[in-house]
Amino acid sequence: MAENLFNEFDPVTSKQWKQQIQYELKGADYNETLVWESPEGIKVKPFYHSDECDFNFELSGSNGFKIIQNIYVYDVKKSNERAIDSLKRGAESVRFTIESEAISLDELMGNLPKENVTYYFNLLFLSAEFVKKVGAFSTQNQFKIVILQDAVGQLAKDGNWFASLEKDFNELKLISDLNIPFLSCKTDLYQNAGANIVQQLAYSLAHVNEYFNRIENISSQITFEVSVGTNYFFEISKLRALRLLFSSLAKEYNHTFDCHIVVTPTKRNKTLYDYNVNMLRTTTECMSAILGGADGISNLGYDAIYHKDNEFGDRIARNQLLVLKHESYFNQVNNPADGAYYIETLTEQLAEKALELFKDIEANGGLITQLIEGTIQRKINESAQKEQDLFDSGKEVLLGTNKYPNKNDRMANELELFPFVKNNPRKTLVTPIIERRLAEKLEHERLASE
Repeated sequence: MAENLFNEFDPVTSKQWKQQIQYELKGADYNETLVWESPEGIKVKPFYHSDECDFNFELSGSNGFKIIQNIYVYDVKKSNERAIDSLKRGAESVRFTIESEAISLDELMGNLPKENVTYYFNLLFLSAEFVKKVGAFSTQNQFKIVILQDAVGQLAKDGNWFASLEKDFNELKLISDLNIPFLSCKTDLYQNAGANIVQQLAYSLAHVNEYFNRIENISSQITFEVSVGTNYFFEISKLRALRLLFSSLAKEYNHTFDCHIVVTPTKRNKTLYDYNVNMLRTTTECMSAILGGADGISNLGYDAIYHKDNEFGDRIARNQLLVLKHESYFNQVNNPADGAYYIETLTEQLAEKALELFKDIEANGGLITQLIEGTIQRKINESAQKEQDLFDSGKEVLLGTNKYPNKNDRMANELELFPFVKNNPRKTLVTPIIERRLAEKLEHERLASE
């Protein structure tokens, strides 16, 4: 009976809707009043209709996103204890950031659960021997370990290779022969530096294409480490477009693995003052990640920009994801955004624009060449400056910072970490891509006046 409930009503076309809206506007211009343009050049309409949408692509995806705990390994014993505690408290995966190959794997992984847990090893060095040791350890002890190794990301962020282009890729080729997941594309850098969404997607595609071009027969999963911002529907569409674009590119290289997407909320819109608002920002960003089809999500603590890692910040960040997963039931539906005309349209438009930019990058030598020439850095800086101008003029709002600030907030005595861009003059092969928050200049001024 419910299926026939609306049969007595005639369908309403998009043309009829637009005519009615135009009537209600009482002479105001439809496009000027209701259509807005995003920084990516996409015109967003007030409504989307089935008779204007024709999609024929399908996205893979899963409702089983994993809650990831980040742990920077300074002290191996403490890192192990923290990992055990985090997994007991709701984390489902752990991402260890490791800065030295002298680390004891037995000590780091002691007493950690083996079933249904993925351990990511984010390596700040490049060593085929170490990865070989990890692979043997993983097989012998039945741990699921994914290596996160990104030489191109090292160049983009640091300005230098680990050693050199030739040596780095020779090392990666040796690692590729070990048949262990090892490649990561740390594309969160582009978002945190201020690139718009089309740029993020195009640079991500060009980033992974460098590996496809330079390493033959990559026979394991490739991980994208992505940041999501506050533009809710656009960020959902960004992740969907990334998976779609990667699938198309991978087919050209006979790569049969779907990409693995690990998401973290952006730092770009996080603030020092009225810091509790950061929890609201990360909640909607994590929602975008889930609905966009992320495989794993590592939430950002509300105090991550000015406090060292701490139990309270970790617990709040983890609990946000636990609430979304187990109380809001965000894990119950595969590809929940499928069929939403607005999101489907955004996905298609973002993918098309990103593909066009990707082709332009490849026609001009590829990502590495354009990093060396400074083209990528310049384009990101231009995009970042446009957003910064909007923030400085008050058109882009961060509540509690450039809108309704609490003048009684005092943060000078709370800083355990330096929350601003650090200047480190040194010789580099390329100009590094610098992550920068929107509120930095304003916060500098407020701290100086405390």
